[in-house]
Amino acid sequence: MTSYEQEAMEEASQWQQEMKLSPSLFGGLAKRLQNRINKIIPEKIHVAFTVAIKQMTRAVLLGSEFTTSRPLAEGTLEERELKIKQRIRFYKNTAATEGAITGAGGILLGLADFPIWLTLKMKMLHEIAALYGYDVKDYKERIYILYIFQITFSSQKQRNKAILLIENWHQTLNELPPSINEFDWRTFQLEYRDYIDVAKLLQLVPGIGAPIGAYVNHRLTQKLGKAAMNAYRLRWKTKKMLS
Repeated sequence: MTSYEQEAMEEASQWQQEMKLSPSLFGGLAKRLQNRINKIIPEKIHVAFTVAIKQMTRAVLLGSEFTTSRPLAEGTLEERELKIKQRIRFYKNTAATEGAITGAGGILLGLADFPIWLTLKMKMLHEIAALYGYDVKDYKERIYILYIFQITFSSQKQRNKAILLIENWHQTLNELPPSINEFDWRTFQLEYRDYIDVAKLLQLVPGIGAPIGAYVNHRLTQKLGKAAMNAYRLRWKTKKMLS
């Protein structure tokens, strides 16, 4: 194992432990606060968010627009991650720009940000998977992507469940449902919506929507990229051990 690989695996191990932390008291308080704020927001906005999440995430598994990248057949971990970091930088900057533009446009453009940003994040995950050498045309690889997404944008309790599935991916593969329609979409969309609701709803507020949109999109896209890298590093390590 090279020095780069050793450092990468140490980072992945630290991230792995963070994903296993027990739910905190602060997390519970934040959840209750979020529930109070959600009651103030008009129901039609909540419905629009929920529909957008469900339709876009299903499109990830059923659509072809996300499957254009070919798996990278050769390359060291360092060579692959150099390209991956460049793509993450591109996507987080693009997401920040998009968030600022839609945040400055009021409620209508603010609502448009939701599916656009979701598309950018999913496209980034597909590119990352391909650069690690995985074929995202395989629906099981797309399920792996959704678990990465869920780990990033979920409560700590749900992260605890998702990290176990990723850690034991060889076993998880054997337990995946034969049809993508059996994926737990309800939990997926509710966890995602609850995680980012407050931040994204603030983006709809006139006067502060633009800077909030840019900041939130940039920060959370970066967080997703980091989670993806560490999740695939775990598979890289397992593959090395089995080879």
